Amino acid sequence: MLPDDSRFVVSPDQVSCDLGGEAAILHLKTAIYYGLDPVGARVWDLLRTPKTLAELRDAILEEYDVEPARCESDLRDLLKKLAAAGLISSVPSVSPW
Repeated sequence: MLPDDSRFVVSPDQVSCDLGGEAAILHLKTAIYYGLDPVGARVWDLLRTPKTLAELRDAILEEYDVEPARCESDLRDLLKKLAAAGLISSVPSVSPW
């Protein structure tokens, strides 16, 4: 489960590059390569700075023709997979006070 107030960011234990609109990611600790399609690569690019699920969803909805519920569901799945692979981490949300 992904808490709605969590912020996610790419892990420092990886290197990645753009491959014609797709992303190739190497996890430095496991030496496993991962690939992302163009939409996944866009999410990856957004995660270079900490983002909440809502911020990611809103950015993708602005750029792609997708139903909001489908977008959020797909984002949750992607974030879970990236987190399980150690490619992203959760950072505390900053309190407004």
